[in-house]
Amino acid sequence: MIKKIRNFAIVAHVDHGKSTLADRILEMTGTVDSRKMRNQFLDKMDIERERGITIKSQTVTVFHDHNGENYQLNLIDTPGHVDFTYEVSRALAACEGVVLLIDASQGIEAQTVAHFEHAKKLNLKIIPCLNKCDLPDLDMNDAIIDAADYLDVDPDDIMQISAKSGLGVKDLLEQIILKVSAPKTTSEYFRGLVFDSEYDSYRGVIAHIRIVDGEIRKNEKLNLIGTNTNLDALEIGYFRDSKVPKEVLSCGEVGYIVTNLKNISECRVGDTVALKKNVEKVEALGGYEPANQMVFSSFYPVDGKDFEKLRTSVEKLSLNDASITWDVENSPSFGFGLRMGFLGPLHKEVIQERIEREFNLDIISTAPTVSYKLVTADKSSHHIKRIRDIPYDKNIREWMEPIVDATISFPKDYLGKVMDLVQKKRGSFSSMENNGYRVFAKYEIPLAEVVNNFFSNLKSATQGYAGLDYKFSGWRSSDLQVVEIHVAGNSVEALGGIIPKDDVYTFSRSLVDKLAKEIPRHQFKVPVQAFSGGRIVAAKTIPPYRKDVIAKCYGGDITRKRKLLEKQKEGKKRLKQVGTVAIPQSALLSILDL
Repeated sequence: MIKKIRNFAIVAHVDHGKSTLADRILEMTGTVDSRKMRNQFLDKMDIERERGITIKSQTVTVFHDHNGENYQLNLIDTPGHVDFTYEVSRALAACEGVVLLIDASQGIEAQTVAHFEHAKKLNLKIIPCLNKCDLPDLDMNDAIIDAADYLDVDPDDIMQISAKSGLGVKDLLEQIILKVSAPKTTSEYFRGLVFDSEYDSYRGVIAHIRIVDGEIRKNEKLNLIGTNTNLDALEIGYFRDSKVPKEVLSCGEVGYIVTNLKNISECRVGDTVALKKNVEKVEALGGYEPANQMVFSSFYPVDGKDFEKLRTSVEKLSLNDASITWDVENSPSFGFGLRMGFLGPLHKEVIQERIEREFNLDIISTAPTVSYKLVTADKSSHHIKRIRDIPYDKNIREWMEPIVDATISFPKDYLGKVMDLVQKKRGSFSSMENNGYRVFAKYEIPLAEVVNNFFSNLKSATQGYAGLDYKFSGWRSSDLQVVEIHVAGNSVEALGGIIPKDDVYTFSRSLVDKLAKEIPRHQFKVPVQAFSGGRIVAAKTIPPYRKDVIAKCYGGDITRKRKLLEKQKEGKKRLKQVGTVAIPQSALLSILDL
């Protein structure tokens, strides 16, 4: 049976046709009834369909006849956006081969290169495949030669398909059977790798596993080695258009286990499942590196009474997305909220939209920021995720910021514009390759610049033709300063930031001017100030309302007018001491660009 199993993933750059190819495979193998078939069948969430992107990797088992024998193909459809590379890496660990899909009209792009290199490191069989080959006015010879040169493969090894029409898809299935190796076993004892998990309100945690050795039967007693958690296999099975229960899962198969665990933290991605009776005889499998949160943002409910609802909704989302982190914080301006960590800016947008739609919550989110490393005079290192984390009782010796290795692919006509943009974003040039029509430029760029609309600016500069892939490369010493915003003497932490010294004045002046326009006038003066380096770098005063208290005095003794003016002056002074300035949500939303 194991000789007739093939595990493979479809990987590609964004919009190169992964989900469409998965649809054609489901159709041609009869996995999904034609009446149930729809576009992006494996994309389960509404947000995936509306945005036209895959966010969560999805697994499905299909069966295909080859030379009169029935083969089991376990397909994993993966995301394409750089923010979800962690999902792709987990999927590849459960496979022996990948279909590297390339849009014939666009050619090799940044994420194509990243997936190709990752698959090579894992020694997976790579099947390069040019998609959209039925497009008119397409020079296929040039597309094949460019792909073959970059991937260093024989042009005859590159397949040509159209995922939309189904052209060449059956030939691709044949090649998967012929070229991707069957799974191999190294132990007689059952071992399974947890590569994903989900939470069901009625059945608890459902672990998605790849059976590496042995077999598992329904109702067997299991143990998760990493967390030393005991569980029962209440139901096992594999994935079709829905979950299909099965009595036995054998070596090489990809399926699920209904564990009935109520806490998903006990079932970590990358953990090893073993039979409880054999747990001491089994060696744990090499798991995954923990997800590295790159972007941080605070979420606050518009109505402060909804904080518990917000926390509950994030807890539920984290059951299905283990890559987010969160903790509670209290802001004087926003009230109680959650400080959350994400894999990237798109990941943050998706989570925010899911909270608002799936849990019917109105929330305010702060602009995405990154964490910094602060080295103090005693040479101790501190991770700074927000301004309040700064140890002001110690002398600051050095600021360090996260740097990413970015690969940008774009048509060579836009080289000048891309170089100008990267220079403005404090990027430094590493290397450049010219693959015919497209350029692959590698830069080192501060992560703080990447999360601040860099991809949008890049798309604008190249009329939508640029591709971006990046990965964390380390920390670099930088000349940074803290900017704190004070309104009427009170600090508004959410509006401050840690920014390059050269940008302090521009940032401060822009923010102060914007706040001064948005905050309504009060009965007393409201100073708006930006502090940096122990001094005020920008300030503006919102003038008070004025009432003409001497309007009723027609002539007469001047002392009467003075008495009224002094009385008004004392009242304003007292009001300034006890009055508070409430920053309206319209001002906050305007400043946070929401």
